[in-house]
Amino acid sequence: MNRQETSEIRTAKSGFTLIELLVVVAILALLLAILSPALTEARHRARRIACAANLRQVGVAIHLYAHDFDDSIPFGPAGRPVTGSNFYTVTGDVTSLLSLEDGAPVGLGLLLKDYLSRQPLVLFCPGADQPSEAKEQLARVGSAQAQSDYYYRHASVALLTGKPQSFHIRLSNLGRNSKGQPIAALVADVQFLAHSSLAAFQVKTRTSHQREACNILFAGGNVSTLPNRDDAFTVNIGTAPYDALERILTMFEHADEHD
Repeated sequence: MNRQETSEIRTAKSGFTLIELLVVVAILALLLAILSPALTEARHRARRIACAANLRQVGVAIHLYAHDFDDSIPFGPAGRPVTGSNFYTVTGDVTSLLSLEDGAPVGLGLLLKDYLSRQPLVLFCPGADQPSEAKEQLARVGSAQAQSDYYYRHASVALLTGKPQSFHIRLSNLGRNSKGQPIAALVADVQFLAHSSLAAFQVKTRTSHQREACNILFAGGNVSTLPNRDDAFTVNIGTAPYDALERILTMFEHADEHD
């Protein structure tokens, strides 16, 4: 037997057969299938934790604002009336506004200049289910209508009729909700479902964390991650945008029970 034949025999013995290669591939595919859900869940959990951290920073900013403004939290100015092409300021989406149509800062947008100037991205959820619009929305503040990824309970004045009774809400005395319970929940993940036909009027579906959980910032500065069982924290307006404000307040009142 010559050297070449010996070398070929060694190569054949040390290499994989086709069947062995297919078995290895099958095992790797099986392992990936087993591990993939766990990896996906770990990624979702990490995003929920990052979202909660964002809300804690928002809570710090709200408290600093209240310290500087005689205990008043960010609020107003008044939202614009509904127009033929924009239902935004009366649908309840107003509670996530950063600025109005004329660019005037509103709600949490009032924190951007002095309290969140170095970290404006905390107003956007790392676990949003839709593509992030953070940079686009922040660029509009001061010149056009913009929104964040979180609902703020006292974002603006959006009454369909009449005038608001107060423009100054104190952090130390937020009052009671319609159930007679102390108001506690201030900011929450947006879980908002709207019919696609409303997109032309600036009203769009926006959800977070696969609608499985909702992070809530309470007045004391603490944040809780609550399960969204039976869509308890989901606002589904369908084709009825005028019901949104009431539904969002109901969601916040449900959150008040978990402080």
